Amino acid sequence: MDFGLTFEKLLLIGVVAVLIVGPERLPALAEKFAKFVRQAGEYIRDTKGRMREEMGPEIDDIDWRKLDPRQYDPRRIIREALLDEPTPQHPPRRQQALRRPPPSPRPRPRQP
Repeated sequence: MDFGLTFEKLLLIGVVAVLIVGPERLPALAEKFAKFVRQAGEYIRDTKGRMREEMGPEIDDIDWRKLDPRQYDPRRIIREALLDEPTPQHPPRRQQALRRPPPSPRPRPRQP
């Protein structure tokens, strides 16, 4: 994951951290941060391993990019829906059209 961090941004974060935390406590905090990153990596690897154990070999067949919510584009979905040829839900049935009762005659106006 990139997070959009460049070398200049990381250097600026380091300078601000030195100014806020102070040079005496910075090595201890950097060590704690490195430990946290290692533990987070182990947690992610363990979670992936458990998923593979529980789901079996089918997990490798899943197209994860297709399930990515960032791929959801409502404009594309609507465009594709409008461009698709409509398929009739139920084909018209001739017998139903023949079975309909004829329209009732209009009432005649009363003569005085």
